[in-house]
Amino acid sequence: MLGLGIAVITATLAFSVPAFAQQQPAAPPPDYSRVEIKTIPLGNDAYMLEGQGGNITAVVTKDGIILVDGQFAPLHDKIKAAIAAISNLPVKYLINTHYHGGHSGGNEAFAREGVTIVAQDNVKVRLAAGTTDGLTGVKTPPAAPAALPSDTYTNFSKIRMGGRVADLKRVPNAHTDGDTYVWFKTARVLATGGTFTNGRYPDIDFANGGNIKGMIAAADIYLKLTNARTRIVPGHGPVADKAALREYRTMLVTARDRMAKLVREGKTEDQVLALKPFADLDAKWAPTELAASNFVRVVYHSLSDKPEKPSLLKRIFRRN
Repeated sequence: MLGLGIAVITATLAFSVPAFAQQQPAAPPPDYSRVEIKTIPLGNDAYMLEGQGGNITAVVTKDGIILVDGQFAPLHDKIKAAIAAISNLPVKYLINTHYHGGHSGGNEAFAREGVTIVAQDNVKVRLAAGTTDGLTGVKTPPAAPAALPSDTYTNFSKIRMGGRVADLKRVPNAHTDGDTYVWFKTARVLATGGTFTNGRYPDIDFANGGNIKGMIAAADIYLKLTNARTRIVPGHGPVADKAALREYRTMLVTARDRMAKLVREGKTEDQVLALKPFADLDAKWAPTELAASNFVRVVYHSLSDKPEKPSLLKRIFRRN
């Protein structure tokens, strides 16, 4: 019955994507052979690894290593080599901050090495069902069973290992409907996943539960957790501090307020795009014109579309 359930979920997800989603040309696949993994020390035996896809956080404990996000599958060996240069201890846990392939693509390879994959419940549902991109209409097929998280949680979880504690908490309906932030209090390191991108507009996966209101709620949580000494590992972009996070939140609030007014006025997506409501923000936050227009679109949809009902998805998944 599982196959039938996944088929039903996939159909439900596809139906939730707006019929007027504008098709964009697919980006060419990365040349993973040219990707280099750069290691940035964060202090307190914590590191950020940059490569292709989302940033990785690596925290070394006495008994092994906790990773947050694993980038794309073809980079597994390069990531392992970068980790080996930090410590000869094994990776014990890999936390997915959400389901996107640039963060969860390494799941299967790490799982085959005995690593426990941890994520919020909806990450497993999305990976098992396959997803559709609301902006492009591009479909991602279901992940292999071995790539699914083996340890999931609903709202809160902890990993205790080797004198370190990782607090995992869900932020509902922010970047996606299954976002996790990870707080390493003693290391003074916060890993945000896609709920925070440093120095550029974030993606808001509105077709899979994302919403700008949840993004702002995430930023509020992070501002309360952090102080001037905290090192913040964003989903994308350089290591950040609290000042950068505060500036990011201000941008999100500005975008939400402007777009909410246009939605209340009944503007269509094309009308909103023509108005360029974020033109003054683009210089700092949009590296390209496409990034600028995409941010307009995701904010518009996150405020104008009727959200799907994740409870229905869960009932279908669990029943089968």
